[in-house]
Amino acid sequence: MPTRGYIGRFAPTPSGALHFGSLIAACASYLDAKAHHGRWLVRIDDIDTPRVQPASITHILHTLESFGFEWEGDIRYQSEHLHTYQHALDTLIDEQHAYACDCSRKAIFNRQANGIYDGHCRLRALTPRADCAIRFNIAPYSTGPYLFHDAIQPQHQFDLTTLLGDFILRRRDGLFGYQLACAIDDAEQSITHVVRGSDLLNSALAQTLVLQALKRPTPHYAHHPIALSAEGIKLSKSANSPALATHQATHLLWQALDFLGQQPPNALQHASLSELWPWAITHWQRDAIARQQQRTTTP
Repeated sequence: MPTRGYIGRFAPTPSGALHFGSLIAACASYLDAKAHHGRWLVRIDDIDTPRVQPASITHILHTLESFGFEWEGDIRYQSEHLHTYQHALDTLIDEQHAYACDCSRKAIFNRQANGIYDGHCRLRALTPRADCAIRFNIAPYSTGPYLFHDAIQPQHQFDLTTLLGDFILRRRDGLFGYQLACAIDDAEQSITHVVRGSDLLNSALAQTLVLQALKRPTPHYAHHPIALSAEGIKLSKSANSPALATHQATHLLWQALDFLGQQPPNALQHASLSELWPWAITHWQRDAIARQQQRTTTP
């Protein structure tokens, strides 16, 4: 594992407050960067403007500061880099890695019950219009099982046709897709390592394909288990998971470390953040996460 030149990041969507699942992702990415003497950046993934709650940006940054996270450099906002995404999209279209699609959601589900796009418009050679989506053409990459290496998850061979289909790069409403924006951001920020929840493993596949098509370096990926509520639902903003209580920062951080298999001493539950963070950085073991299964947590 390289210990020089490491650049990691945490990239929350400002659609609500951070919750315990967010803390796990922030903690894992932060500690992996710090333990390898790397840099840790914060990015605000505000490309999906209908979901953005502007007040949550301030709340997110305040929460990170209250938990003792320290990031380097300026915060990057996706909404300020639309021209960068458009340039990448134009390149993908020009080099036939992407194409226009006018299929409605209903038409896609009528053809494919699971909603995975079937490549219907690949050969139609539609002129890219404002009312068309732009999709990535996975055909050159799906001639056989696609091998993807993850530092935490077991190694898998994926069938891209049934898992991803030709995924969206630009939506029919004109908004850039998450897979395009995230991939380009990671390349533009020279991100070398992405540590995040296993629910984004499919996104890593899509983002890797985008970067490969653009001949840009791809990060090393590590996807940790995700936390579930007592009802077995993934902790998320859309599920209205409780916001992190900043007055319980040390206790919640200890729980996040425990969830990630780091076995923090019980005595540190009552320590200060200035005591807990150095212990966590010094004793960080990414391999310990792989021994943890998806777990239910009710912090």
